[in-house]
Amino acid sequence: MYEWHENVQQIIELIERNLEDGLTLSEVSENLFYSPFYCTKKFHALTGIRLRDYVRLRRICKAALELRDTEKSIAEIAIDNGFSSQAAFSRSFKKAYSISPKEFRMSPKPIPLLLKRIVYDPHFLGIKRRCNLSEKELERIEVKIEKLPAHKFIGIRNINAKGYFHFWELQESIPGQDCHTVTGLLESIQSLHGQIGGWYFEGDKRGYLYGIEVPIDYRGEVPKGMECTVVSESEYVVFYYPTYNYEEENTAVMSTVNELAWNWNPEDSGYEWNTENPIYQRSDPENYGYSICRPVKLLK
Repeated sequence: MYEWHENVQQIIELIERNLEDGLTLSEVSENLFYSPFYCTKKFHALTGIRLRDYVRLRRICKAALELRDTEKSIAEIAIDNGFSSQAAFSRSFKKAYSISPKEFRMSPKPIPLLLKRIVYDPHFLGIKRRCNLSEKELERIEVKIEKLPAHKFIGIRNINAKGYFHFWELQESIPGQDCHTVTGLLESIQSLHGQIGGWYFEGDKRGYLYGIEVPIDYRGEVPKGMECTVVSESEYVVFYYPTYNYEEENTAVMSTVNELAWNWNPEDSGYEWNTENPIYQRSDPENYGYSICRPVKLLK
């Protein structure tokens, strides 16, 4: 049923491993034992973008982050990311985002970068069966109290969204606020901890949010349709599971940590929930792990 989702994901992984060197369409098709025409047709159908354009925009995405975060010359960045010359890179960058690499480096502004596409996720598609964590794996869960300094949140909130997937289902119908556009824009802004999800409260109602944390003194441009709000300093209870194998363990890790986070009683530790601050959901299985961070305040 999901054969071509898996095949196209294999193409994406192959491209990601060879972005700098480049792959020919023939090499891609040979890896899947299908014709070049059929591969490009299926790729476009499942990703919404032509394979050739995907490769070009993924190279630009990597290059843009290097322009923002490194001291490498523009010429060096161009060559390192598979462009034939600085001029070719500049033309491609300006065509994509109406700004030159030099202008972006001097004054970074939000641009809708193309992030790696995921068209085959066995957990999302319901292919992976839920399994419980073993006793040894359960011991890896940490519950700790940390103080998060005051910062700003840039992103989107939706009071009607119940969780991550429902949030993006609702956003899909709002022009310019679909998952690919929003995550691409957020990626172009330097953040404190990468992209995050979470929950917030309006009275007795709980909604979902998605965005990034930036320093309290952030004065940069905020993407159209997003908000920039101040989040006050607060202590947080962090329910954390360290790095793990996403494909094999994600469902078990997330469900276990979530259950613990939503059922933990802060009064046992002399606290109560602080519903004025957002609850953060951090997920980066390979580099960070998974956590739910719930704000608390001392009992009066």
